[in-house]
Amino acid sequence: MINSNIIAQGIQSAVAPVFLLTAVAAMIGALATRLARIIDRARWIDERLLMGRVENVDAARWELKRLGLRGFVVNTAIAFLVFCALLIGATVVCLFLDNTVTNFNEGMVAWFFLGGILCFSIALVMFLIETLLATHTLRFSEHHQHRLLTIESPPKENNHKL
Repeated sequence: MINSNIIAQGIQSAVAPVFLLTAVAAMIGALATRLARIIDRARWIDERLLMGRVENVDAARWELKRLGLRGFVVNTAIAFLVFCALLIGATVVCLFLDNTVTNFNEGMVAWFFLGGILCFSIALVMFLIETLLATHTLRFSEHHQHRLLTIESPPKENNHKL
């Protein structure tokens, strides 16, 4: 029979990596929001292209390509965060087993944890890349005026009095 103190000790040692899981969940939420905005913008531009309501078709296609790249980067970051969460989960399991099971290979704990940290770090770099791509899309100089996406103008109001 396993001593209850050993189980409590196992739970205590497994709690620390759970804080990293909280950070991973927050990052997944932030990236999912960014991905939703990218998809919404791409759909909006695509609809305008299909309706023929885009003045600069080349700029619209360029922005759609950029949005596709940004979506790929965000999806990759989310994938690394999911791998991070799985590895941190494996770390928690190993820490618990290390304290409760005899003859457990505790070397796996370090590898799972380091793998999780590496995946989290890569996801952060991907997040940085995506934000740089997003801000690079903003072009204010005259040099980039030809790439500005001019979408439909708002409908004119009819101010005629009856």
